[in-house]
Amino acid sequence: LALSAVAVILGTAFVAGSFMFTDTLRATFDDIFTETSADVTVSPKEAFDGADSGAGARTLPPSLVEQVRAVPGVSEAYGDLWVEGVRMLDAEGEAIGSAGPPGAGVIWYTAEGSSAKLVEGRAPQGAGEVVVDEYAADKGDLKVGDRIGLVLPQGPQREMTVVGVASYSSNGSLGGATVAAFDDATAKELLLGKDAYSAVAVYHGDDVSDEQLRDRVADAIGSDYVVRTREEQAEETASGIEEALGFLNYLLLAFAGVALFVGSFIIFNTFSMIVAQRTRELAMLRAIGASRGQVTRSVLLEAAVVGLVGSVLGLAVGAGIASLLAALFGAIGLEIGGGLVLAPRTVVTAIVLGVVVTLVASLVPARRAARVAPVAALRDGVAIGSTSLRVRSIIGGLLTVAGVLALVSGALSDDAGNAASLVGLGALVTLVGMIALAPVVSGPLLRVLGAPAARRGAVGRLSVENTRRNPRRTAATASALMIGLTLVTSFGVLASSANASIDRLVDRGLRADFIAYQSTDGAFSPEVAAAMGQVEGVERVVRERYSNAQIDGETSFVSALDPEAFTESLRATVLSGSADALSRGEVIATQPAAEKASVGVGDSVELLLPSGRSTTLRVGAVLEDAEFLSQWSIPIATWEQLGGTGSDSFLYVTLASGASVDEVGPRLEAATAAYPNLNVFDREEFKDENREQINLLLYMIYALLALALVIAVLGIVNTLALSVTERTREIGLLRAVGMSRRQLRRMVRTESVIIAVLGSVLGIVLGLAFGTSLQQALADDGITQLAVPVVSLLVFLVAAAGVGVLAALWPARRAARMDVLQAVTAE
Repeated sequence: LALSAVAVILGTAFVAGSFMFTDTLRATFDDIFTETSADVTVSPKEAFDGADSGAGARTLPPSLVEQVRAVPGVSEAYGDLWVEGVRMLDAEGEAIGSAGPPGAGVIWYTAEGSSAKLVEGRAPQGAGEVVVDEYAADKGDLKVGDRIGLVLPQGPQREMTVVGVASYSSNGSLGGATVAAFDDATAKELLLGKDAYSAVAVYHGDDVSDEQLRDRVADAIGSDYVVRTREEQAEETASGIEEALGFLNYLLLAFAGVALFVGSFIIFNTFSMIVAQRTRELAMLRAIGASRGQVTRSVLLEAAVVGLVGSVLGLAVGAGIASLLAALFGAIGLEIGGGLVLAPRTVVTAIVLGVVVTLVASLVPARRAARVAPVAALRDGVAIGSTSLRVRSIIGGLLTVAGVLALVSGALSDDAGNAASLVGLGALVTLVGMIALAPVVSGPLLRVLGAPAARRGAVGRLSVENTRRNPRRTAATASALMIGLTLVTSFGVLASSANASIDRLVDRGLRADFIAYQSTDGAFSPEVAAAMGQVEGVERVVRERYSNAQIDGETSFVSALDPEAFTESLRATVLSGSADALSRGEVIATQPAAEKASVGVGDSVELLLPSGRSTTLRVGAVLEDAEFLSQWSIPIATWEQLGGTGSDSFLYVTLASGASVDEVGPRLEAATAAYPNLNVFDREEFKDENREQINLLLYMIYALLALALVIAVLGIVNTLALSVTERTREIGLLRAVGMSRRQLRRMVRTESVIIAVLGSVLGIVLGLAFGTSLQQALADDGITQLAVPVVSLLVFLVAAAGVGVLAALWPARRAARMDVLQAVTAE
């Protein structure tokens, strides 16, 4: 019962921890966005729904600030900027802050009601002065009077003097973001390169509400702008983070669901064996007048108590998990302020889930207990009956066949979205079918897997027969491990396939010898391309910028490239038209994009950028494949004419004939030393970097799935421990006829290893099927190569055997320490 409660604790702890962590994270950012928003904010209307914000987006003219300031009820109005990609450098030239949260540049102003407050020093007053936030000052050990370097997205690195330290929120941090604040003129020059703002911050006195001021400002400036209250602006700003948090919450809850599902097998086995051990007791209760309903309710009540206790303790453990997650996020720079948020929804969900899962898992054993005939109290050795395996075989077979058909359909489908859904559904149905079939297929498999042990003598044969004597129990125990290994193997196959696909993509799509980009801050200064072009041994540097845009009213990704030599840096198969179309000021489309827009070479399309400017372009070429290009590509000159951002997203560096990658690489690193967040990789390093990112994600998934595997191991321990108790008299007889304690321990260990290997083999086979099907379904999304991590699978099998040995330590020791005479005479 204690081990069953542990399974409930671990499962509900993950549920509670997921809710607590995401609620705390959400509350942190809600507070930050509410504090940092003005009473009313005026923003430019997006050129189209979902248009990128930033340096290339629509801006506001300075005259609008004066127009807003004249509205009755406005006490103060300021032009505002928030441009990401501004990084402060410490004394060693390293970027301050972590890779995750952004580094931003803003205009410094203070107003009644604004969260911005000077903690030290004064406001910036000239081109060489900057105010830094408290978090950056602490992390970079900065103080008033220090000289610091700033990396900018629009121009070369600047060196400035820190004249002040500011606080922007009550907890001293903006979630780990760093903020560099400049005076009005300097900010517009450095961050936008023009006299404009990204927003107008408006404040009012006590006699006007946010809603009233919003309506007055909107009436005064017309419908060409978006006007929001503090609450509305905070909600709008937080919408992207809310979406990310929702995904994170669903992801964590999915692993919690797996843990609870695996835990249900322990609970099922526990109550099945407890009921079996109480056969005479339950029958005696029936004989003295207890009804079937009373017996069923007594078992269910016991299960409910286990579920309730486990759930309540799970809430406490969940708080620890949430604190650990917060600490991990803090380690990568995402600062989470305040204490943990424990919402009533978290408490109710965790307790209801824990109790319901426990009750459902114990329902079948409870019903079996009620079917015990009263006459059983008069006899020894009565086993509680159960339904025939024939019924399970039919149900499991039908489900498995249906699941396999869904897997095959998904793998062969041309519709990527539906294909992945079909594979997911097929995997779930197949897994449920195999759980139902496990008692049937385990018999032959146990004979095969136990053959090496059986050949080692009587102890080995007894171990094999012990695993086969109760197929339902063995199957339920192995199924818990099977589920965990199925998921681990599936993700392993998918990750290996993704790595192989990236290697092939780089080999097929990249001609350049080096690629440069920023993985965290996005676009970077065009000065980088100029610096790289001057490096000895470099023949050409091709720039690429990208953003979402609209093509004939449909939102798509658009790349802007240096037209003269991009085909020398990137590989692209031209289906129709000419690859030099960019040199003629035309647009290039990939085949899927052209088919979706129903256009071909010679047709015209309307292009609209986030700046709000548009033009008509002729389609000059259609490409069959272009792994490193967006759906549509235009010349950089056209991009700049339409007000696209002046920062670069990628650089492709091709070396001159005879130049060596090993020689030029250090020169490129030296030329870009002033940009610490810039990655400069040769082709092999670029492959390694992408593999590391995929493997990091895989290890995180493995860590989350480890919870389910731990519960599965507890299930083996629980089953063996209860089995030893159940076989007390049998163990006594074996000892009486000469079995040594060492042989007894080996018998239990071997039994445990066979069960663990059975679950692992089933899990690996299913995982291979699911992973292969998912790779095929995602082939059109870039995972084109199937790769099986053979070494990892062998490690899983060996680890399973080791798990079996560890799981058997306590039950085997318990069996070996039994007194022979007491065991022989046990009831």
